[in-house]
Amino acid sequence: MRGVVSMLLVAAAGMAAPAMAQDGWPQRTGYQEIASGNLAAAERTLLAERRTNPESPELMLNLAAVYAQTGRASEARALYGAVLNEKAIAMDMPSGAILSSHTVAQTGLRQLTQVMASR
Repeated sequence: MRGVVSMLLVAAAGMAAPAMAQDGWPQRTGYQEIASGNLAAAERTLLAERRTNPESPELMLNLAAVYAQTGRASEARALYGAVLNEKAIAMDMPSGAILSSHTVAQTGLRQLTQVMASR
C-alpha cells in the first residue's frame, strides 16, 4: 500500500511544506496546523505522533518542514536525511503524480540549501 500525501510548496519561502496522510489520520500529521501557520501546534502534534511512529516519512517530512520554516536548518536537514536512510515509499501527490519519499526529502534538502545560500 502506498503512503498517501499531499505536498505543497511554499514558493515565497522556497521550502517544502506539509505532507498530509489520508489513511484516517491527517490531523495527526500536523498538516492542518502547518497549513494554517500554527507551527508551534504542528510541532507538538508531530513530536507526540513520532513517539509511536518514529519512522513515518509523513511525520518526518512535516517536522522537517516545521524546522525549516522556523529557522532550524540543521534539524530539518537531519530529518530529511533520516527519510533518505529509510526504505523509500510511494506517495500520491495532489497533482496525481506518484513520488517516492526519497524524492520529496531530496526536494526539501535542495530547497533548504537554496534558502540558506540566498541569505
